[in-house]
Amino acid sequence: MSGSSKRPRPLRSALACLGLLAVLGLTGCQVDVGGQTLPSPYYLADDVQYFAPGPEFKLAREAAALKAAREEQALQQR
Repeated sequence: MSGSSKRPRPLRSALACLGLLAVLGLTGCQVDVGGQTLPSPYYLADDVQYFAPGPEFKLAREAAALKAAREEQALQQR
């Protein structure tokens, strides 16, 4: 048996390290920013999502129901 089998070969170790770095570099990583899970570092170059504009006042039905209830109550008090 030779003594070279006990110590790691420098070329094999260097190639293994380079392969590991290449795999890690190509996979990317998820980042959580402000509650968003961003899948890649290139999210700023992605297309912007479109959200259709909604009503400015979100409680329109509740406000209408309260107004109707107040008017009905005012009519009953007369």
